[in-house]
Amino acid sequence: MTTQGLSRSELLALPASIDLVTAGKAFGMGRTLAHDLARRGEFPVRVLRLGTKYRVPTADVLRALGVEADSQAGAVVA
Repeated sequence: MTTQGLSRSELLALPASIDLVTAGKAFGMGRTLAHDLARRGEFPVRVLRLGTKYRVPTADVLRALGVEADSQAGAVVA
């Protein structure tokens, strides 16, 4: 089962790292699939394992989705 992904404004409001479920939601996947892919090392971006928890760098998610900051104007472009 897939879920609706995050909007552009929701993506840009994320902190520096996010939990695996939020990262999965950004890619339009549910909790179970996100955890299965992370356990198999097949999640679309880098996943950090911190004890029993997973964290995902938001910059990696934004890059994978094609959302980048415009370095000259400080604006964000997709």
